[in-house]
Amino acid sequence: METSLADQKCVPCRGGVPPLAAEQLAPLLAQLTSWQVEDDKKLIKSYRFKNFVEAVAFVNAVTTVAEDEGHHPDLYVRWGEVRAYLWTHKIDGLTESDFFMAAKMDRVYEGLRAAKAGR
Repeated sequence: METSLADQKCVPCRGGVPPLAAEQLAPLLAQLTSWQVEDDKKLIKSYRFKNFVEAVAFVNAVTTVAEDEGHHPDLYVRWGEVRAYLWTHKIDGLTESDFFMAAKMDRVYEGLRAAKAGR
């Protein structure tokens, strides 16, 4: 059984490692939903919500995961939307951990949606 990206542990980058090459990004990106790669350096996704309170609740839930993983996305919050940016700052590019965190964020989003729907 293949392990989900969301089940992988983020590994802190100490620098000195090369970012993933363009050809390494596609197979990882294919395992995510609606994430985009910008300039082969950043992962970006926009999450939609019914209101500001739901958007902030998502940010609060992601904060806990980010702290546990030691991997912190840039999050921009506005009414009905959270835009997430992920990359490894020390190398100004993407590592596998960025994809792991993206999948974890998607899992949080789906969990909140399921809880709201009473599932």
